[in-house]
Amino acid sequence: MIITKTPFRMSFFGGGTDMEAYFKERGGAVLSTTFDKYCYVTARHLPPFFDYKSEVVYSKIERVTDNNGIEHPAVREAMKMLDMHSLRVTYEADLPARSGLGTSSSFAVGMLNAFHALDGKYTDKRTLAEEAIYLERVLCNESGGWQDQIAAAYGGLNRIEFNANGFNVTPVIIPNERKESLNNNLMMFFTGFTRFSAEIQKENKVSDKQRQLDEIFTLVGEAEKVLVNKNSDLNEFGRLLDFTWSIKRGTGKKVSTEDIDRIYESGIKAGALGGKLLGAGGGGFMVFYVEPDKQENVKKAMNKLLHIPFKFENNGSQVIYFAPEV
Repeated sequence: MIITKTPFRMSFFGGGTDMEAYFKERGGAVLSTTFDKYCYVTARHLPPFFDYKSEVVYSKIERVTDNNGIEHPAVREAMKMLDMHSLRVTYEADLPARSGLGTSSSFAVGMLNAFHALDGKYTDKRTLAEEAIYLERVLCNESGGWQDQIAAAYGGLNRIEFNANGFNVTPVIIPNERKESLNNNLMMFFTGFTRFSAEIQKENKVSDKQRQLDEIFTLVGEAEKVLVNKNSDLNEFGRLLDFTWSIKRGTGKKVSTEDIDRIYESGIKAGALGGKLLGAGGGGFMVFYVEPDKQENVKKAMNKLLHIPFKFENNGSQVIYFAPEV
């Protein structure tokens, strides 16, 4: 039996420039981190005592005699890709799916990590990321970018760059005290709305929003400079979040809603310097940059929403339990 633990990601800057249609022509980059909320995938070979060959447990339970009958596309295609048979696969998570945290990609990475371990193989982070991208974007034909799979596999606070040849991951190296201050100045709330990222991505054609994406791309470098320059005012990171969200809202009709706009405006009025909706848009989790002395005011303004405390993490997808099968 194998159990993997894979973090969710929080994307600050550059979202949208990780789409192939954009970065293969113009390059792209994102600034993101993973944090201490995870999905867990358990995989084991199914004992030969049942009248079904494989079992998949997530929000529903599937039991099939043929892997082609598995309804969950990522599980079905991953088992085909790695030639896995007669498995019991279960999924659990600390936070809900379809909420802007890259949950589906974290699941894909964690599942592939578990399948390789079940086969007795160690898999490096780059291979996990590349296989998860291929699984979701090619085999499952889901719209979206590349950042989620890479963040989940690698973990940590990174600048992830994209070009016609692939991707590169560079850790953002800053003093622990400054990184802790950044973490402490961020507040995350669940808006209560969920959506399919792929549906929103389909609505937004890169050709229709190239100017905005160019601006979003530029902000990645500016935000990174704020973090790594110890003489920079860290609050500028929050102001840049406000700016990138104002641009992001203009990249598609479904990125924001009247309810989301009201929530954001309430946070700013209560003292937040900036913030953004995480993920492609439409709902899910919202993060605000708030100085410590204003955080109680923001909590009161968000009193109808669930506040989610979190800490940055650095490990990416891990095998946390390994028991060889006889």
